[in-house]
Amino acid sequence: MKKLLSLFLILTLVISAFAISSLSAAAENSDAPVTVPRITVTTASGLGTLLQKTNGYVDATITITDTDGSVLTDSVQFKVRGNSTALVSVTKKAYTFKFEKKKDVLGMGKAKKWALLANAFDPTLMRNYIAFDLAREMGLDYTSEHRYVELWLDGSFRGCYQLIEPIQEGKSRVDIDIESDGGMKDFMIEREATRFETDVTYITSDGIRFAISEPESPDSAQKNYIKTTMDNIFAVVKSGDREAIEAAVDIPSFTRYYLLNELLKTVDFDFSSVFFYYKDKKLFAGPAWDYDLAAGNSNKNYSSTASDAADPEGLFAAARHFYKYLCACDWFNDEIRNTYIEYCDYIANIPAEGGLMDSLLSEYGEVFGRNWSDAGWTPSKWWVNVQRRPDATYDENVSYMRKWLSDRNDWLSEYYKIFSKKYILGDADGDGNVNILDATKIQRLLADLIYDEDGMIALRGSVYGEELNILHATLIQRWIADFEVPYPIGTTVYRDL
Repeated sequence: MKKLLSLFLILTLVISAFAISSLSAAAENSDAPVTVPRITVTTASGLGTLLQKTNGYVDATITITDTDGSVLTDSVQFKVRGNSTALVSVTKKAYTFKFEKKKDVLGMGKAKKWALLANAFDPTLMRNYIAFDLAREMGLDYTSEHRYVELWLDGSFRGCYQLIEPIQEGKSRVDIDIESDGGMKDFMIEREATRFETDVTYITSDGIRFAISEPESPDSAQKNYIKTTMDNIFAVVKSGDREAIEAAVDIPSFTRYYLLNELLKTVDFDFSSVFFYYKDKKLFAGPAWDYDLAAGNSNKNYSSTASDAADPEGLFAAARHFYKYLCACDWFNDEIRNTYIEYCDYIANIPAEGGLMDSLLSEYGEVFGRNWSDAGWTPSKWWVNVQRRPDATYDENVSYMRKWLSDRNDWLSEYYKIFSKKYILGDADGDGNVNILDATKIQRLLADLIYDEDGMIALRGSVYGEELNILHATLIQRWIADFEVPYPIGTTVYRDL
């Protein structure tokens, strides 16, 4: 009986392996449109799907096929990357691979090291993509280039991944000088609250713990230099002195980084994957990294922090590390508000009908679908306890994120009062267009034929800031006739109440 049972188990395993291999091969060789690049990795052992972070780098061959048919094949070192995503219980692993020499991968520039994000904790597969696109739109320096790809590992189809530039020093990455002046010039740090790794150096400043990311292996002199520099910066930031703060930290990057993280409420914002770099004797915020547990994707029952992150209302980033001091300054909040106003249309468009989410679904919907149907990463699977329990279907998860982003933007817009008066300059009647009816509206108002009870006709129609008169109507007519006028008629304008 035992022999028969053993034989049955062996046959079952063989049949299962054959079925999985056939499914993977079918996915890889399907006639489906090649909408994203395809990456095939073959490890020397052939056991790549069983790799754990503790295995470190293993020898492998990689083939990257772009959508135009161009192919890059080379030997690489390949390993499991990440922290939470590297847990044994997480079956869809993230990976790092590195070439012996720098390679230009998919037009993203030359580098040795590249990362494959699994987005295992995001049942929409879109949170990181949206975060990086928003960071790039806002001009946050060194935001990583990224591409959706499909991955095959030792013959097994692993689904949709995000190929991305990892955060590290380099001319095509974070361009800082970590060698001049004995290595005591520029540096990069990462907020790291509790995690400990033996090959990482840590410092604590103002009671906040950071990992030194660059240089990777600082000596004692470099470590002391970085700590002293951070201590001095914290002292300046805590002072509230605007002139001194602006001399010590780069305000544009700090406001943009704040808005990105406040909008998305990434649960890790005071825990890990939060970077700052020191360059030209100033501290800069960023680059952006790791947003799969953002935009409402946290378990409100896990902790008070996760609960706050799950709620689309309320401030979140304002109470953490540097920002608990900066956000106590009225002038810094004014900078945040001005930045929000500058990018509010882009932000509102993300979840809107026909916006960024819909564009991603239209372009990559089949790729996302194969991640579930062919690779088998079921959205409703419970992956990690800090994550919001996913809904049963992909569409439900997308709908949840869409509503959360819309609600979040509504709350922040109200908090920062960015829509107190928003209008198109010259649109006197408020119908969203500037045309001859607007000039007529002004003329009728000036002739006392109509009334302007709320003052909005005079506000929208006054194209150069003075009290409304017939010249404003004439300027609108000239603009409609394509004559040059010295005022930005037709542009969106914001005014406080």
